Amino acid sequence: MSTLLEKHIVELLQERNDKAISLLYEHYGDTLYGVAHKVVRDEEMAQDVVQESFVKIWKKADSYDASKAKLFTWLFRITRNTAIDKLRSVNTKNDKEIQIDVSDVYNLGVHSLRPDLMDVRENLDKIESKYQIVLDALFFQGMTQQEASDELDIPLGTIKSRLKIGLRELKKLYGTSMALIIVICSTF
Repeated sequence: MSTLLEKHIVELLQERNDKAISLLYEHYGDTLYGVAHKVVRDEEMAQDVVQESFVKIWKKADSYDASKAKLFTWLFRITRNTAIDKLRSVNTKNDKEIQIDVSDVYNLGVHSLRPDLMDVRENLDKIESKYQIVLDALFFQGMTQQEASDELDIPLGTIKSRLKIGLRELKKLYGTSMALIIVICSTF
């Protein structure tokens, strides 16, 4: 994009001229959609992100400073941050829904799947301590993976790996009777 066109768009934005949004969309819309889609990995959500980004761009037009960043860099950052916020919002909502679903499962009387009615806790000492700590935090202390990561000062990716390996080790101890429990637990 030419520097003159970029300056023209910025001037229109700062004057609150509606034509600025049209020009932004025409020249940057597809690229910003690509940025959003790369983060959220969902077409509909990416479209929402672009729309929300354009609203933010319009509202923050006065804050754009050409001496600090090119117009595209500024647009990119707003879109990327909006996409990240949207993804976090959706993940938080999904986490809450999962927790409600889990509570409903136990309330339906599936007592055979409750860890406190099994001897899993007693058999944790048969696997390596690094897996014991993670399984104990997640299943017996009720922490989320992120909470366990923060509390134990272990990276989130390591928590996930240790959970997977720890469940695999328990499966070896329990055989096929543990398979259903592992499938259910691994969805968390």
